[in-house]
Amino acid sequence: MKNFFILFRKEMKESIRSGKWIWLPIVLVIIGVSQPITNYYMPQILEAAGNLPEGTVIEIPMPTGEEVLIGTMSQYGTIGTLLFVLAIMGVISQERQNGSLMLVMVRPVSAFEYIFSKFISQLCILFVSLVASYVFTWYYTNLLFEYVPWTLMLSSLMVYSMWLVFIAAVTIFFGTLLRNSGGIAGVSVLLLAAISLLTTLLPKYMEWSPGNLRLEASLILLEGEWASSTWLVVSSTLGLSILFLGLAVVVFKRFESFGQ
Repeated sequence: MKNFFILFRKEMKESIRSGKWIWLPIVLVIIGVSQPITNYYMPQILEAAGNLPEGTVIEIPMPTGEEVLIGTMSQYGTIGTLLFVLAIMGVISQERQNGSLMLVMVRPVSAFEYIFSKFISQLCILFVSLVASYVFTWYYTNLLFEYVPWTLMLSSLMVYSMWLVFIAAVTIFFGTLLRNSGGIAGVSVLLLAAISLLTTLLPKYMEWSPGNLRLEASLILLEGEWASSTWLVVSSTLGLSILFLGLAVVVFKRFESFGQ
């Protein structure tokens, strides 16, 4: 465990130096907060855009607070997923390219300690960014629309945050297979997109899919409780994440044996 904590501190320091602790939370907060603000001022935005016949009256139904948060999670599912993958894609490939991986592996460090230090450190950054964005969005939703109970906000956040666990596990796994950061990002995004697409096209056979996490988090906001399907999706997501991390450790051991 000593080696794990040393590697974890190293990862956190590198993330601070690279500015990841700054740009990712800021960008995600902007994405989240823009949802309630845009919804609230949409009539004024359309009116200011011009090119409308004189006397046109714009009436847009005011969404509920829960609907605003659901829309925000939709933004996380598209733009947010890409940002999360981009934030993680180079954690292993960069060390291969600059030669620091060799310096790490000549020491008594196991593949498990190395992979999980990467996983936990990157997950900390993603979680902090998501929590900051979602809490700010919840605040502006309560301010501009209607109050959403904080218990529902936290429950939906807990469920949706499992998507981050899955993203981190998938991206780190492909990071052990590929050397190019662009390739890691491309393959990871394609896999995540394929899972989401199959979940939409085959809902009957994909009830367990991690792609249902946003749906389950949305149902918590609308219905106020966890359903049996929520536990199924969360459990399968954790199981698949553990599987990808286990595969990452197995694949990475080949570099350990060659001292790479």
